Amino acid sequence: QLQPVESGGGLVQPGGSLRLSCAASESDLGYYDIGWFRQAPGKEREGVSCITGRTSSPNYLDSVKGRFTIFRDNAVKTVYLQMNSLKPEDTAVYYCASKRSLGRQCVLDQPLYRNWGQGTQVTVSS
Repeated sequence: QLQPVESGGGLVQPGGSLRLSCAASESDLGYYDIGWFRQAPGKEREGVSCITGRTSSPNYLDSVKGRFTIFRDNAVKTVYLQMNSLKPEDTAVYYCASKRSLGRQCVLDQPLYRNWGQGTQVTVSS
């Protein structure tokens, strides 16, 4: 099982950037799809982005396309979420989660993800 640990959240002004990190305990990220999810106050948790195990093919929530980029560095067993042009509506607790990859394009279906990190707060405010 891949147990993820998030870091990198913080306070940023609108239009700014943050990079979130998801550190993995497994030596081969290729066996896992990694997803980023977020939960804003008073709202349900939603999928933001995921990266497919073997292919590194990404998937994005429509509202973050063109602003967020997910990528991984296998050498340091870490998946990153680069967030640019941040908006106040991006404010949320961001969670990293993992699931065994089936070799197909990853999907942002929360029940499929078995292991979750503790979350990191992202606040976009002037």
